[in-house]
Amino acid sequence: MQNTSLTKKIVFAFVFALLGLGALQVPVWQLAGSRAAFTLFDFFGPIAPVFIGTLPGLAAVFLTQLANFFVHGSQVLDAGTVIRFLPPLFAALYFEKKRSFLLAVPVLAILAFVVNPVGRSVWYFSLFWLIPIAAHFFHKRFLFARALGATFTAHAVGGALWIWVFALPAPVWVGLIPIVIKERLLFALGIAVSHVVVTSIFKLLAEWTPAVRGIRIEKRYALPLLRSR
Repeated sequence: MQNTSLTKKIVFAFVFALLGLGALQVPVWQLAGSRAAFTLFDFFGPIAPVFIGTLPGLAAVFLTQLANFFVHGSQVLDAGTVIRFLPPLFAALYFEKKRSFLLAVPVLAILAFVVNPVGRSVWYFSLFWLIPIAAHFFHKRFLFARALGATFTAHAVGGALWIWVFALPAPVWVGLIPIVIKERLLFALGIAVSHVVVTSIFKLLAEWTPAVRGIRIEKRYALPLLRSR
């Protein structure tokens, strides 16, 4: 029975990776200082471990980005693209379930940012990364807080790396503040909606076929008309 469940999770990991690869082809927001861009994958990727477990979920997220690299590597290979491999993994870890050790991620990101000479002059930019710490305490109560914490955890990892790799001047970081507010609210909403949609789909499939047995379904996040079924 366990082998069957593991096989299903592996299969679904590849399915998520394929869907994620498609989502990666739809740009949403261009990254400052790089040819890389945020895509629909930033909405979809963090939810994978919720359904198929931590390791298969992280593998799906990583495989998606790796496949995208081989498909488009010659066009988008730069430091920004390489850095982009890490934040979605941390977002997925955060979103899957409440983990106290992940609070260290935004704390370390803030420290890494403010010890940088440029970061020190715009230290207040790193205050964004207090959000996943605050959201941690509402992780199990509010889906949007959970999604917001996940996307800002990704932002913390990316931002802490970005300031050391790219020589973006202080005015650029200041100018990014209103953009970060808009994009992260958009991503949090996208993650939450994606989770509700995929949960509802799996809830329906679970009623029709045993193929999805062994897949974790958070029924409380299914559409209201499906929760009582």
